[in-house]
Amino acid sequence: MEKVHRNDAVVFNYPDGDTVSTRFQSNISYYSLVRQYGRKRVWSDKKDFGNIIYRPVDKEENFIKRCIGLPGDTLQIINRKVFLNGKENHDPGKKEFEYKVTTDGHSINPIILDRLNITEGGRTNMPGQFVYMLTAQARDALKKLPIVKSVEVFNTPAGIRDPETFPFSKLYKWNRDNYGPIYIPKKGATIALNMKMLPIYKRVIRVYEGNKLKVRDGKIYINGKIARHYTFKLNYYWMMGDNRDNSADSRYWGFVPENHIEGKAVFIWMSLDPNKTWLDGKIRWNRVFTFVK
Repeated sequence: MEKVHRNDAVVFNYPDGDTVSTRFQSNISYYSLVRQYGRKRVWSDKKDFGNIIYRPVDKEENFIKRCIGLPGDTLQIINRKVFLNGKENHDPGKKEFEYKVTTDGHSINPIILDRLNITEGGRTNMPGQFVYMLTAQARDALKKLPIVKSVEVFNTPAGIRDPETFPFSKLYKWNRDNYGPIYIPKKGATIALNMKMLPIYKRVIRVYEGNKLKVRDGKIYINGKIARHYTFKLNYYWMMGDNRDNSADSRYWGFVPENHIEGKAVFIWMSLDPNKTWLDGKIRWNRVFTFVK
């Protein structure tokens, strides 16, 4: 396996069973669609959302995300900022977050949106209110427009649990904006294993590392023996998309094992705008044949 460094853009096989829309794939996460449109519509409206499927662990499909955490790191997200081992991580990607943009009632000129490369979001059902995915540069540019009254980032406060986030346990009140701390497994490292830690590492132990795992009478058994500790056999990584509020990533499916990694992404040969047709300029020519940063 090619050596992976922190903040590399990495190509890897989909690491976990995960619910996705066949129309949107990883461009817009299933969880974001459900939050925006409701679970009933997402599952029933096949014209707009396609089929909703659950991908198995061995699905041979490549994805690209940024490697944020390395084996042995402890990761925490505080108000959208990523901290590794207690220090803020400044990765090189142009991160986008979800913002509420309020105007004086006018719509923002599509030419301006196109120039700022704002491709996701639009008008809400409130007059003069829009929701867009914005980089810091786009946010600051919108704030300067005369018709814009405010630009406010969405932030789910700490302590509010999103049940769709890994490890899907009521013991962990985590969400996309305030998450962790969580330890990323390192080969040869040993952790204390108890009922609180088990939700985080049970998939690693059972699926990725091939052990028989059972819980009986409040005790954890691995391969038929009571287990109070566990030593990892593989290295694992933590992947996140630069589009932080519209990305199916490790916050939703956990760790990526080293044997799922194919290599690094270094070159963009094609980039398409999902919201445009071929006649409207679907190809993002400014990104074609450029290097991944």
